[in-house]
Amino acid sequence: MDNKALIQAVAEACDDKRAENIVALDMHDVSLVSDYFIICHGSNERQVQAIARAIKETAEENGNDVKRLEGFEEARWVLVDIGDIVCHVFHIDERYYYNLEKLWGDADRVALNVAQEG
Repeated sequence: MDNKALIQAVAEACDDKRAENIVALDMHDVSLVSDYFIICHGSNERQVQAIARAIKETAEENGNDVKRLEGFEEARWVLVDIGDIVCHVFHIDERYYYNLEKLWGDADRVALNVAQEG
């Protein structure tokens, strides 16, 4: 599965768990950290964990290893590293505090086919 297809699958998994404001950023020209970021948020810790778990399961079902999963227990900002794609699942309070979309404002958005794209 190529990165664009995996991004769409992960975005759909987030949407299935009712993640809000799902955004994918193409980081190729602005960062060496990863090729893509997916950013979304949940309204409580349990939802944040469910979203992160769905991302992990979707990546693994599609033959990708999750390199790192950080922040799961606290569920305020969970980072799911799928190699070329890094997913940031925030608690709503943390999402707007860190504002990654503004921080990485030079990154192009990747079109997603989900109802809640931001």
